[in-house]
Formats: sequence, structure tokens, C-alpha cells
Amino acid sequence: MAKTAVGIGANTLQCFVRNPRGSKAKAADPEDLAKCRALLEKHEFGPIVAHAPYIMNPCSKDKGIRALAAEMMAGDLALMEHLPGNYYNFHPGSHVGQGAEAGVKMIADMLNRVIQPGQKTVVLLETMAGKGSEVGGTFQELRAVLDLVDCQDKAGVCLDTCHVSDGGYDIVSDLEGVLAEFDRVIGLERLLAVHINDSLNPCGARKDRHAKIGEGTIGTEAIVRVISHPRLCRLPFVLETPEDDAGHGAEIRMLRSRLPA
Repeated sequence: MAKTAVGIGANTLQCFVRNPRGSKAKAADPEDLAKCRALLEKHEFGPIVAHAPYIMNPCSKDKGIRALAAEMMAGDLALMEHLPGNYYNFHPGSHVGQGAEAGVKMIADMLNRVIQPGQKTVVLLETMAGKGSEVGGTFQELRAVLDLVDCQDKAGVCLDTCHVSDGGYDIVSDLEGVLAEFDRVIGLERLLAVHINDSLNPCGARKDRHAKIGEGTIGTEAIVRVISHPRLCRLPFVLETPEDDAGHGAEIRMLRSRLPA
């Protein structure tokens, strides 16, 4: 994964620690991890982002599913300690009719069980589009989870441009207003990574369908304003557009060419 990132001109990356659609994970390979650390250091990578499996739902009605979520996150965070100083991002989950308040409490309960004070990885809650019973479709819901986390320095937020737009935050016409709202509710110091995606949907659609940069309703100009914003420009930006490696490389080159000198 790190070699691929270098090959397409990236200086950060996002990876899955285990099967993104399942629960299985490979054991850590010390030799591979040492090579990865050396490659990241050689090419001066910024913080990298690991992504939790999509099936993880810490606020499910089913106790077994909640227990599996905690087990997977605990295992992933243990593996992440082999690459210290990075981020672990997850979708907060869906409360499936139990109510957002109950969902918030269950998510925080899991985080308080699995986050260890001495760990070197910061866990990031991802902003969501708000479809169905998703928790995290508003900044207020994310703040409610963060407020209940014991290890405050080990929890932050990853902003997804498609998700926040689909969730009703107008980053195209009012990026400054959206960032001011984030700062008021959560605090921009808690924003530690950004997923860069265009969206197939209009603002507020609450559907979550990613598009290639410039081929959606957000558009290239708005994305450039996000990555060049003085409050955001030093964060790791991760492309989650429906592209292959070559396509992501082309998007990286295009976006860099549009940055102010």
C-alpha cells in the first residue's frame, strides 16, 4: 500500500487494517511493518489514516454486533501501535430505531472500553451523510459522543466532503460558515483528517454517493478551496473517489496544480 501511494505521488494514505466488509484480520508481520515505516519516513509522509471495517456498528440493537465492533476496534488499535502517531477512522454507526441519544451513549461506551490512555493512535469519528438512522450526520451528534469520551486527547474527527454536503452543510457556497459552525460546535482543533470526495447528490440529500472530483455537485473549485484553506491545508487529505490507482494519481496531480503558489 505504501509503495502504491509513493508511485502515484501521494504523501499520505488510507488503508484497512482488516477486511473492510468482514471481520478477519491478518497478524502483524514485523518485517513488513519495518519496511513500511522506513518507506513512509524516506518519503516524508504525513500522518496516515486506517479505516475501520464498514460492518462495524457500535450502536446496533444486537449486543453481539456491538461486542464484535469493540473486539474489532480493539484489535485494530493494537495493530496500529506498530505504526505509532497515526489515525484510526470509523463510521459511528446506526442506532436502528433506538434514537440518536442512545446511539451516542453506546458509541462512547465502546470508545471508553477500547481506547487506552497510553496508545499512540488517535481515533477519528467520521462525519456522516445522515441517511437512515446514522449517528454523526450533524456536528452536534459528533460533539455529543466526544463529550463522553474519557481520553479526550485520543479522539477527534475526520470530515468527509461528500458526507457533510449530503448532510446539508453547504461547503460549496459557504465553506467559511460551515467551518465556523464546526469550530463553534466541536472545535477545529479536533478536526484531524479530511476525506476528499465529490458527491452525486445535491446538498442535503442525505444519501452518500461519492463522485470523482469535478464530476459531482461539489465541483473542483469547492474542493480546491477546502484543501487550500489556511485552517485545513496542513491536514492529511484522503481521496475516496470511485477511481483506480492511476485515476487517484491523476486527481492528486490535478488538485496540486490548482493550489495557490
